[in-house]
Amino acid sequence: MTSEQIYVGSYTLRDGGGEGIGFGTTEELQVAAATANPSFLTISADGRYLYATNELPSGRVSAFAIADSGVLEFLNHQPTGGADPCHLEIDPSGKFLLSANYSSGSIAVHPIKEDGSLGDPSQILQREGSGPNEERQEGPHAHHVTFDPSGSFAFDIDLGSDSVYVSTLSKEGRLEEVSRLQTHPGAGPRHLVFHPGGHAAYLINELDSTLIVLSHAEGKLAIAETVSTRPDGAEGDNFPAEVLVSADGRFVYGSNRGDDTIAVFETGAEGLEAELIQTISSGGTWPRHLAFSKDGLQLYAGNETSDTIAVFTVDQSSGALTATGTPLNWPKPVCVLPY
Repeated sequence: MTSEQIYVGSYTLRDGGGEGIGFGTTEELQVAAATANPSFLTISADGRYLYATNELPSGRVSAFAIADSGVLEFLNHQPTGGADPCHLEIDPSGKFLLSANYSSGSIAVHPIKEDGSLGDPSQILQREGSGPNEERQEGPHAHHVTFDPSGSFAFDIDLGSDSVYVSTLSKEGRLEEVSRLQTHPGAGPRHLVFHPGGHAAYLINELDSTLIVLSHAEGKLAIAETVSTRPDGAEGDNFPAEVLVSADGRFVYGSNRGDDTIAVFETGAEGLEAELIQTISSGGTWPRHLAFSKDGLQLYAGNETSDTIAVFTVDQSSGALTATGTPLNWPKPVCVLPY
């Protein structure tokens, strides 16, 4: 087992929550910075700065400088212009931070300054629409922002309207729509990940436990296949959360909250199909986030409600997962970020 260092985002304002962002190894973590509800984290390409969502009714994003020790020095925060930001991503140029406001259904774009701090938002883009699930899709719910491997297009996922918006990001930091994918009604799309070749993508759906395989070309997505994230006969409520793809594109991994499993799919020769080949216990309950170690030999699962981070070895030939060691205890872990 490698003992690489990781940052851990968490909920601090829920019962049993922690104090902020954790840092250390899977053997021991300490608080690197106290901040409210840092539910998702990302690090600049040069490794000097870390950014966190503060998932609050008056949402904000926070910027930190990373010290040699891993301790985080707070730089500043900026409002996201919406409620409960739950995901963020740095654009490929390194000049802008994009974040998704879940409850209000908007996307915020903030310039990143030379010193790593955040400027005033260059855009707050409000999404519109709803879906057939009256409890969860009464309005837009932005859940994820990402880019294709070429960096040409931005993709933001709206769980509320069953939509994936595809845009370009201007030099002024504004998203300009080029296409839109509509999933089947009630899917509740949550997170999207691209095959490393860029010609395929995988969209995990929170509300009906499906994975959609997509073809991608020039900013346009098309549905190739839809499969379940659960084995035949699975019963009870289940809400998938994270989706990952292996570095070679041969395998896709998804977390099932409810079943409390990790689903493993094989993607086929062209990456345009998905066959469920394994489901394994996530090592806790409510696995919200998954992440690969930097070398891709291990997978981390942040189990939110059992307060555990489990570690799995990844078989490089079969894609299969094997639990290893004892899960690490950490309050409400909802993002694991190798450093």
